[in-house]
Amino acid sequence: MELPLKESWSKIKKHFKKSMRKNMHVSIASVNANNEPTVTPIGSLFLNENQTGFYFEKFATKLNKNEKTNKNICVLAVNTGKIFWLKSLFRGEFSEYPGVKLYGELGEKREANSNEIRAMQRRVSATKLLKGHTSLWKDMSLVREIKFTKAEKINLARMTRKL
Repeated sequence: MELPLKESWSKIKKHFKKSMRKNMHVSIASVNANNEPTVTPIGSLFLNENQTGFYFEKFATKLNKNEKTNKNICVLAVNTGKIFWLKSLFRGEFSEYPGVKLYGELGEKREANSNEIRAMQRRVSATKLLKGHTSLWKDMSLVREIKFTKAEKINLARMTRKL
């Protein structure tokens, strides 16, 4: 079911923040030059205040290639928190969105600004002392902008009817 993008943006941002906390990533679907769909997990998506967002484009090679022939994407964020789901199943309905899809268009690839870099550093700060931290998150300097045009909540029959 489609959500009014501008009016629902604060709820959508809240959902994406919770989903990122639980899953550490969202999934971004795109289509390649042969019209074949592909899905890319992205752990660095950030939503801005104005129905736009960005992600750090260090590992997203397919998104980078697909952008050349088709800029359209769909981002899926699902809150997979066990307690959230168990409470909802017990009540017979969700109190918040279990999943949201954002449709949009990939924009410019550019150097990240200092605020964007700080946001990414905060997100991964808990892993700073681990071996893989440097391999994954050092040199995160390029971002890809996204302009969102449409939002949909995940429809799970009666469980999401009141949302």
